[in-house]
Amino acid sequence: MGKESSYEKQFKRLQEIAEKLENEELSLEETFKLFQEGMKLGKECKKALLEIEEKVNKIIAINEEENTAESEPFDGNF
Repeated sequence: MGKESSYEKQFKRLQEIAEKLENEELSLEETFKLFQEGMKLGKECKKALLEIEEKVNKIIAINEEENTAESEPFDGNF
């Protein structure tokens, strides 16, 4: 499991930003830059999760409709 997905990298960076903002004395400019980056990453993570949710719901609907356990292949890309 060595390869991190784009989502995992974004989420990890978002966590780093949150920790910096909570635990470090930063200038107003640096705080603002980190805040902007965090907001962008949060939006991208939310979008990725919504896309996965749609795929899961589609698989569930297909399986219920067909009453099977088959699914679409997961490519790991968000």
